[in-house]
Amino acid sequence: MAFMFKVRYLFITVLTAATLVFTQGCGDKNSFSDYETDLIGTDSTAGIMRVLKVNNKQDVTVLRGVSLPFTREDLRSDLFRILKKRMLATVLDTANPGVGIAAPQVGISRRLVAVQRFDKPGEPFEFYANIYVKESSPGKKYGWEGCLSIPDKRDTVLRSEWIIISYTDEATFTEKSDTVSGFTAVIFQHETDHLEGILYTDRTESVKTALPKTDSLKTKPVPNKQ
Repeated sequence: MAFMFKVRYLFITVLTAATLVFTQGCGDKNSFSDYETDLIGTDSTAGIMRVLKVNNKQDVTVLRGVSLPFTREDLRSDLFRILKKRMLATVLDTANPGVGIAAPQVGISRRLVAVQRFDKPGEPFEFYANIYVKESSPGKKYGWEGCLSIPDKRDTVLRSEWIIISYTDEATFTEKSDTVSGFTAVIFQHETDHLEGILYTDRTESVKTALPKTDSLKTKPVPNKQ
């Protein structure tokens, strides 16, 4: 598994580099498609975006896709700024709030997630572009998860206790890394899965095998959705 992950990560890294070289060679134009541009919009005051759901066949096609990286010019564009603003409005929607969201969940197949940093003062939402999980702990724990894209469902998932992420700094376009643990690490793992077309339901195990017999759905609090 570790070897396959390294091969996959190397492939994606090469693909990212090739994309950046191609785009930079084409001038200052960003790489957003016409479809993405129309979906994001140019109105900086626009709010909530529609969350894609697994009970919609067209939505599933996007949710199951692998997301593309951003270029330097993408990160400098007004479209990127508006996308972040609208993703934040969506995850903070009081009618259906969450603790994290990935760009594919709003129809944009790009490597961008917003995560609520419960491990930081004030528990802010932060955005991470071109994010990858580079390393994960061998120690894992079961926990309850839900998803904005999978209504009225929750289940147990086995996740690493800590991870190391890499991402692109929006201002300098340099790679940065961070080590995250606890519940915040779970959110990161959930959201980066979305970028690979993976849903948390792909990783679930039955409650009977994942939890002690004394645990039950009725005694568990409703989890925050991601």
